[in-house]
Amino acid sequence: MSKLYLIPTPIGNLEDITLRAIRILKEVDVVLAEDTRTSGKLMKHYDIQTKMMAFHLFNEHRVVNSIVRRVAGGETMALITDAGTPAISDPGFLLVRACIKNNIEIECLPGATAFVPALVNSGLPSDRFFFEGFLPHKKGRQTRLKELAQMPYTIIFYESPHRLLKTLLQLIEHFGPGRPASISRELSKLHEEVVRGSLEEIHRHFQEKTIKGEIVLVVGGK
Repeated sequence: MSKLYLIPTPIGNLEDITLRAIRILKEVDVVLAEDTRTSGKLMKHYDIQTKMMAFHLFNEHRVVNSIVRRVAGGETMALITDAGTPAISDPGFLLVRACIKNNIEIECLPGATAFVPALVNSGLPSDRFFFEGFLPHKKGRQTRLKELAQMPYTIIFYESPHRLLKTLLQLIEHFGPGRPASISRELSKLHEEVVRGSLEEIHRHFQEKTIKGEIVLVVGGK
């Protein structure tokens, strides 16, 4: 029966994929990949021969309807991103919504995502938390930071290496220098690093080094 599978892929270590994910990637008709070159390494590692098709931020509006028609017509497809779970700060939402609208069955497998280990690693309260993801780059950024500063829950951000210091300074301005925080960098990779302390202490730590890799920033609530 035709279906769309959403399959999480490793955020670093290639061993962080489930046996079911590997089986389904081998069984489907097509794998929709954010970057076929990046996903090609994973596919080759697990000897997955399934045909790949590009599905990413720059073409999803253009191709979503044709994909829906193909699945509705009987094909089974799996959506993967470069790393982590589809639709979490990655393409996927548009396709899921379109499939639901067209009564196409969807199944999302459990698996790798960066913010969960970063939250647990932080030592900050995890009973209630707010996932912000990437902050707006320009328009609305200051307004959003003022709103988040009043939130009583642990807040999770994604950030790029070249914007990290700027973001930390803005968080210090709006949240206060003593607000507890944690940064998880290069999760599951060889140079994984977790830095905990106040926002001011963390800013000082990263001022003194070259910043590389994927970053998850976790900040305590008010």
